[in-house]
Amino acid sequence: MDGAAVAGMQVSKVGFGGPALFFVHGFACDSSDWAAQVQAFADRTTTVTCDLPGHGQSPAVPGGQTIGAYGAQVVRALDELAVSPAVLVGHSMGCRVVLEAARLNPDAVAGLVLIDGSRIGEGDPVAAEKAMADELMGDGYPRFVRAFFESMFVASSDPQLVRSITERAQRLSPTVGRPLMVDVAGWDAGEAVSALAAVRVPLLAIQSTTMDTARKRVPLEPGVDSPWLDLVRATVPTAVAAELHGAGHFPHIERADEVAALIERFVWPHGV
Repeated sequence: MDGAAVAGMQVSKVGFGGPALFFVHGFACDSSDWAAQVQAFADRTTTVTCDLPGHGQSPAVPGGQTIGAYGAQVVRALDELAVSPAVLVGHSMGCRVVLEAARLNPDAVAGLVLIDGSRIGEGDPVAAEKAMADELMGDGYPRFVRAFFESMFVASSDPQLVRSITERAQRLSPTVGRPLMVDVAGWDAGEAVSALAAVRVPLLAIQSTTMDTARKRVPLEPGVDSPWLDLVRATVPTAVAAELHGAGHFPHIERADEVAALIERFVWPHGV
């Protein structure tokens, strides 16, 4: 199956066998970001990619662009595709989505891979949502998106890749992006810790950047702290963490071979 509508999303399923790998993209991204991973694993197991509603080829759903709704749709897709229990792989915002899906239906999940997660809201979730909503009012939204994405790369990044990903992000309609980012801030403040605490499956956190107080991405280097990675380690003591130094926020694209190797060792620790 390739390019079919499943659970209200455009979904592509390639390969056979298990455990299936279900890939979930980040904010203002789409399923094409996982091309290298599909190529790496489709001859070994089932790979599934999706365009979350409002992204890529999936239409927006009124009121449906939230982490909770996205998590529920991933659970539905796992059921409709009959690929559970699957290893869920999330990038950035997708980390939140796969954690939510695992919390909603833990029996459908065999493992979790979180690629360069972060936390942009803390404290009172209502206050976190209001602060983000205020920041994104009017022309604050396009300014935020441009600065947010331009900081996701390093000096060695391919300029064409930087341009294409940044321009794609700027094409996401504010009617989708603005309320979604507000919801992300509220979810981070109110749900991130409890979603991590609910994890009962093996978890791999692949981290390449951290986020400063201005929400700009800073590449991880030896001695640089990652509050998100610290939270994962503290809340999920069995989690395995892997740091990719000198990389930007899209290591699954820019350092695809290394990310694929980490996923392979995590999913098949004893080889074939």
